[in-house]
Amino acid sequence: MASYPITHIDGLDADEVKTLRTLGIRTTERLLDEAKSPKARRRLAVKCGIDEKRLLRFANACDHMRIKGMGKGYLGLLQEVGVDTVRELRYRKPENLARAMAEANKKKRLVRFLPPEKLVVRWIEHAKKLPLKISYKDQAEGPRIARRKGIDA
Repeated sequence: MASYPITHIDGLDADEVKTLRTLGIRTTERLLDEAKSPKARRRLAVKCGIDEKRLLRFANACDHMRIKGMGKGYLGLLQEVGVDTVRELRYRKPENLARAMAEANKKKRLVRFLPPEKLVVRWIEHAKKLPLKISYKDQAEGPRIARRKGIDA
């Protein structure tokens, strides 16, 4: 997996970078690992003082950075067209995504060069092969506890 310094994450300010580094989080891989579940994000938010929603946004950015050919600009462009997670990217049609990115870039000028459709196809294929790292819901405890006590759930 490609790992980058956390300074490569758009939106992290200097104080947040410094705080994360004091916690031993210096790379995108480590941040992704430390913020992969809601419980982990809550724990990290308490330790570093960064809001859980911001941590999730940063974790999603780290997740996208695992995809070969995905740079900061392209990540911003994907977010602009509503593809915030690797999980979402897996289910996109390359031609529709490339068209949406072109329209968004025409309006906002996020990148100088649009990714060719072949690159978008590779992103989607790579996203399909990547193991999912981020969970968005806590594990349900109810049925497990009920089964242990012999109660029908």
